[in-house]
Amino acid sequence: MDTPIPILLISLLLSSLPLFSISSPHTLLTSSTLSVSDVLYSPNRVFSAGFHPVGVNAYCFFIWFTQPTSDGKLIVVWTTNRDKPVNRKRSELSLLKSGELILTDAAQFTVWSTNTKSISPLQLQLLNTGNLVLRNRSGSMNVWQSFDSPTDTLLPNQPMTRNSRLVSSRSHNNFSSGFYSLFFDDDNLLRLAFDGPEISSVYWPDPGVVSWDAGRTSYDSSRIAELNSSGYFRSSDDFEFQASDYGTGAWRRLKMDVDGNVKLYSLDEEKRIWSVSWQAMSQPCKIHGVCGPNAMCNYDFPGENAGRRCSCLPGYKAKNLTDWSLGCEPEFNLSCNAAESGFIKLPNVEFYGYDIKLYENYTYERCEEVCLQSCKCYGVNFKFSGDSGYYKCFPKLRLLNGHRCAAFGNPMYIRLPKASLTSYANQKQEIGLHCPPSTQNLLLDRRYKTPKQNGTLQFMVWFSSAFGGVEIIFICFVWWLLYKTQRSSSENTQGYLQVASRFRKFTYDELKKATGNFRKEIGRGGSGVVYKGVLSDHRVAAIKRLDEANQGEAEFIAEVSTIGRVNHMNLIEIWGYCLEGNHKLLVYEYMECGSLAENLISGTLNWEKRFDIAVGSAKGLSYLHEECLEWVLHCDVKPQNILLDCNFQPKVADFGLSKLVNRGGGGKNSSFSRVRGTRGYMAPEWISSLPISSKVDVYSYGVVVMEMVTGKSPMTMGGQGSGNTWEMEQRGLVKWVREKMNGTRENELWLEEIIDPVMKGKCDLRKMEVLVQVALECLEEDKDARPTMRQVVERLLPH
Repeated sequence: MDTPIPILLISLLLSSLPLFSISSPHTLLTSSTLSVSDVLYSPNRVFSAGFHPVGVNAYCFFIWFTQPTSDGKLIVVWTTNRDKPVNRKRSELSLLKSGELILTDAAQFTVWSTNTKSISPLQLQLLNTGNLVLRNRSGSMNVWQSFDSPTDTLLPNQPMTRNSRLVSSRSHNNFSSGFYSLFFDDDNLLRLAFDGPEISSVYWPDPGVVSWDAGRTSYDSSRIAELNSSGYFRSSDDFEFQASDYGTGAWRRLKMDVDGNVKLYSLDEEKRIWSVSWQAMSQPCKIHGVCGPNAMCNYDFPGENAGRRCSCLPGYKAKNLTDWSLGCEPEFNLSCNAAESGFIKLPNVEFYGYDIKLYENYTYERCEEVCLQSCKCYGVNFKFSGDSGYYKCFPKLRLLNGHRCAAFGNPMYIRLPKASLTSYANQKQEIGLHCPPSTQNLLLDRRYKTPKQNGTLQFMVWFSSAFGGVEIIFICFVWWLLYKTQRSSSENTQGYLQVASRFRKFTYDELKKATGNFRKEIGRGGSGVVYKGVLSDHRVAAIKRLDEANQGEAEFIAEVSTIGRVNHMNLIEIWGYCLEGNHKLLVYEYMECGSLAENLISGTLNWEKRFDIAVGSAKGLSYLHEECLEWVLHCDVKPQNILLDCNFQPKVADFGLSKLVNRGGGGKNSSFSRVRGTRGYMAPEWISSLPISSKVDVYSYGVVVMEMVTGKSPMTMGGQGSGNTWEMEQRGLVKWVREKMNGTRENELWLEEIIDPVMKGKCDLRKMEVLVQVALECLEEDKDARPTMRQVVERLLPH
């Protein structure tokens, strides 16, 4: 078939173009400029430099990774004018004959400059490392480089010095300077600080821990740190870490994130996904300023921001729901008259810093009196000191850095007008963190001199624009072909599983020494044995040694990758792993009170603890199903996998059989290669080959709750059932409870007949009835009739 004449002419025209006219240059020479439409590439095309919009007519000069992420986002690594965007028309980056590189707004005034001089010609190049350098023509000497002045990102082999600082962006859509920074302090330590509109404070390392206890030294004044290409970071203050996917080959970047946490990201090039492979803060509520003044951070119902949620204190209202850094403002006028003020107790809440004074060995009454004597006291932290053996009183001048955590164990008392105490006490303050996705709508209000119109120049501009349009069409066509080719290739290639979390890699010898050659066994499961150990930093750990003969490697990868993506107070925290040959081990935080199964057998749990365990476990599963970075199905919920800390707070553990689910799939996935779970706790879907969803965990949770209430294992109730093995093992307990409830409900004695004898006469029957009813709803054979874990939490929490 003959080629049509128009297409043939276009092909001849494009083939006659010189190469440089259809590809962006790698070098900017003296007396040359880059306009808003120009892009400078690194030789390997990994990095690009040029102007990018940050608002309606506002542009910044960025360096970014050329290839966007899978969701189309550009990853910016450096910015010149983040706080002074320029206009789209006639703004330029120019390399002057004087050797100075300047950024001008609409070619009339300078916004940014390198302040360099050179008598010999220079050139600007973007290197394969992402470093933008101004150097002589031979390349033997750098006059200026972007690596010396980072913004919020550190790239591999980019040194961080006493003169550099990583400063976060204001938000994900606003690239201007934010409130958080990573820097070397005057004591030679690498620190994280919050620098808000009114208050500044350091929060990492923990300001309550001296430097040597935090593993730091202040005796090296060199103040330098660097991330190498393998994912290993080392600072002159002895702080060091390595990526969870340590090794060469992956692109990485260390970023001072908008949430106040420093995170190391690693790129999965096939999937175009950046995953967190290390982060400084495992408890995001300890980051200062996250919720602003008069507010507190908690993990009760984790939102989109790494498990955090902000809420105003009783008597206060949010200033701006789209920006929680502004905090909350009072709805009352506080009187200096002590008789007109009272206090509301907030359990397990602490506000860090801004104490008027420390009062030791005080009773609560004396502590309250001290606060009432000052017009500037807005509350008190009343803490018991285990070291001294008495209570300490901390009257607060400001209510900042509020944090709710069960581990505190001490209350916070908020001062409020006495006349309104009752109404404020009943006020529900759980206001969610609301951050709608929107771009920064910035309009530049500037006036420029308009040059006289030049007919010839206008014609040349229009001709160049038309010519450029043809070039853009051709380039887009070529990129489309490359994209289709890469996508087809990636679909035929099995992607590797990215392991991302905040843990470190241990050697086998380290863990062998920590466990005393694996002597003290504390648990045993289908995938391996758990030992108690003491790490080199004196932390007590649970070290799980996976069984190589029982799909150890697959379960190892599943468990590490899954748990590394979650962060919740009711989920077990993993500290590290080991993978050396056939040795595969996981290092967890140690739970002093063992598993729920052990405590049910020993009869040590009263009804209050059992109810709290049911609520906490539901919160952890709700987070997995709906609110962590990826939806996760646990697939093996049972008492052995619910561990208890020293306060009997539950933490869901053992994600070895879990399954990550794509958010777009609606929480359903039928691609399980095998049945997962433990007999006695498995949902009917596993047996009937129905699609698997998060409702399988809901069913297993219902069995666990029923076991806590009755004290009977589902495996011991098989004789109550009939039919096949699954029915005998799993339906027996449920059937027995339903029969008791329906048969004797009229005289309300059915609860007394089914509850664990240990709790008879010692429990709140109203709460236990709610717990049983929720459990039975979870145990509906029709998965659509079961509630979600979020609905379970809402049912169990008091209103």
